[in-house]
Amino acid sequence: MQKHNDEIRYALCIDNRDSEDLEKRKIYQVLPDEVAKEEGYLRVIDESGESYPYPESYFVLVHLPQEAEKALQMNV
Repeated sequence: MQKHNDEIRYALCIDNRDSEDLEKRKIYQVLPDEVAKEEGYLRVIDESGESYPYPESYFVLVHLPQEAEKALQMNV
């Protein structure tokens, strides 16, 4: 089942200190995680292909055009 576009969020990595699984200037899919959010983290699918919580300060949430979202979803 495909997720509704409002549920899929993306973030641009602006910092990757202490993390070998994040690349600066790369867009990552953000997954819902209320516990992580309450603690100041975002759960993202990183370069390992797994989802992990990272500090919110490492990212800027971005709104992508539909065409870009479709292209990224094809790889998920």
